[in-house]
Amino acid sequence: MAPEIVERLPDPQTYLDLRAAGGLSSYSLEAARTGLPKSLHCVVLELGGEDIGMGRIVGDGALSVQVVDIVVRPEYHGKGYGRLIVQALSDYIASNIPDTAYVNLLADVPANRLYEKFGFRETAPATIGMAYKKGSE
Repeated sequence: MAPEIVERLPDPQTYLDLRAAGGLSSYSLEAARTGLPKSLHCVVLELGGEDIGMGRIVGDGALSVQVVDIVVRPEYHGKGYGRLIVQALSDYIASNIPDTAYVNLLADVPANRLYEKFGFRETAPATIGMAYKKGSE
């Protein structure tokens, strides 16, 4: 059985479960309920009725967009499923986001190698990624 990319949001609990399974930072259920519907675009990777991966695009849709939440459950790593997710998001960007928009992502190593195949490049030393997480002072 082949996985299928579906353009939809995961339910908030599934979103949190996928992030946790993939080793991504955690959020509250309330934050997921509030934030997910504000996504510009989201895809879920389904296999046999189970959500095994996802990816989202957030931002204003014209000036600046960010690719976020790309994750595949660890038991499905090494099968090219992450590439399917990034391809679906890249296709959306190519068809729906202006050519002048700034498209970015923060890449965990070694996933940066995958993103490079889709045209993403490191911006350092000209720019560096910075983050501030409220409540973590």
